[in-house]
Amino acid sequence: MNVLAEWTALACEELGIDPAKVDRDQILDLTKEVAHGVTRPAAPLTAYLLGLAQGAGTAPEEAVERLTALARNWGQATTETLTDR
Repeated sequence: MNVLAEWTALACEELGIDPAKVDRDQILDLTKEVAHGVTRPAAPLTAYLLGLAQGAGTAPEEAVERLTALARNWGQATTETLTDR
């Protein structure tokens, strides 16, 4: 077992999460997009916010895809936001 798989399994056990419900690769892809498209510190923050939303039952089904798209289009999104003010 590799370190990441072992960490995921142990962290899930510690938190009472079914590891089968964790798409580790999808979360890693999301945080990679955020780290490169927005800023590195936004990656763990985004994962945490996603977890909060999912835990509260407010994250839409496609939340990861929407956040990934937002990170990929960050330059355009911030330009539009700054222009609107």
